[in-house]
Amino acid sequence: MKYINARTILPDELIRGLQQYIQGEYLYIPALCEQRKQWGEKTGYRNELKQRNSEIRTQYQTGSSMEVLAMQYCLSLSAIRKIIYEQ
Repeated sequence: MKYINARTILPDELIRGLQQYIQGEYLYIPALCEQRKQWGEKTGYRNELKQRNSEIRTQYQTGSSMEVLAMQYCLSLSAIRKIIYEQ
């Protein structure tokens, strides 16, 4: 989340109204529910993890052991198990 100066986007009368409640501090204005993005949507990281997890499942199904996959992907055995058994 980046900082935006209110003067660059809000009308003066709205800024004066807000200053009655808060001055010189940060104010978080949440997005509307229908406009919220899920974790990782904006950066594409969610898709990267889906692809990695798919590769892990494929390698396991073709004979790689959980221990080898854990070392290869720098993950714990528990994390590998969760990835393999999730559907």
